[in-house]
Amino acid sequence: MTAFYDARGNIYAVVAPDEVRGSGIELSDEASHAAQIRERWALAAIEAFCSWAPGTQPAGSKDHRCDGLLVGPFQSSPPFDLLIVNTDCTLAERSGNGLTIFSQSLSEQGLMPKEGACLLRVHHDKRDAVSPVDTSVKPAEVDTVQGFWLDLGKPSFGPEAVDAHGVERVTLNDREVSHARPLSALDPAWNRSQFVRIGNPHCVTLLANAEALPSNEQMREPPLAQGLMRIAYAAPAGAGQPCAAGVNLQWAMLESEGRVVARVFERGEGPTASSGTSASAVACAAWRVGWVSAGEVKVVMPGGTAPILLEESGGELSRVRLFGTARLMG
Repeated sequence: MTAFYDARGNIYAVVAPDEVRGSGIELSDEASHAAQIRERWALAAIEAFCSWAPGTQPAGSKDHRCDGLLVGPFQSSPPFDLLIVNTDCTLAERSGNGLTIFSQSLSEQGLMPKEGACLLRVHHDKRDAVSPVDTSVKPAEVDTVQGFWLDLGKPSFGPEAVDAHGVERVTLNDREVSHARPLSALDPAWNRSQFVRIGNPHCVTLLANAEALPSNEQMREPPLAQGLMRIAYAAPAGAGQPCAAGVNLQWAMLESEGRVVARVFERGEGPTASSGTSASAVACAAWRVGWVSAGEVKVVMPGGTAPILLEESGGELSRVRLFGTARLMG
């Protein structure tokens, strides 16, 4: 029976490679090879493990039971390889909530080291990013909540970091940001964005007031849904503008000191209740424009609040860590 986990409203199915093969799907023994031939098996895997059973889909719900599929581990001891499959059958380079869920699954299987860090290696087929993307994970407790600190490494900023084209250089708080016309064409208030790469690409649009924050319900309705897909999704599902490989979209507003409210539209998935790497990108973008200082930043999303730790050295962000927690769904 497929295990489903919830991390701040983000739901993933977790399946072992043998379980995938047992369903009649041809999956390679090595995650690196499986990633390169994902077009041969990803659709069948999503249909087998993420689809609603006939007659069980609630009215108004998403097309799939979950936000994606985690396939792994491919080893019996760390480091562990895995694949993150979006419901549009593409592969993600990194997912904070996905890796939190995978860590919880490893812990329940007795595979997560009780002390020290564990290395997770996500394999993908994106040409504009290194594969695998490594994340160091360590069990921890924050405010009496058991979970994991994910070390996401050092972020990079600007259009070059995400291979964005056709954007204009503008300023916000005397800091350089970008104007992506496809976004401001959907809403004139969406005219200041910070591109961030933190294992995967993000475009954080920085807003002055809550009225400009889109709701998840609004982002599911046409014509806004189609407009956002054209921006976030790579061709053929979208237009891949301004990023040919697609980009995760976020909207952020500074609510109070060290606290930022955000909304998320994920590449390959659409509007989502929360996203760990998106929350991390929002915190990084907020730091970049002077909204927050290094240290703890709380990013508030519809699915919950993500604690982020920003470490600064020599006037640059040197490391970003995300705290995540997940539970097995009944």
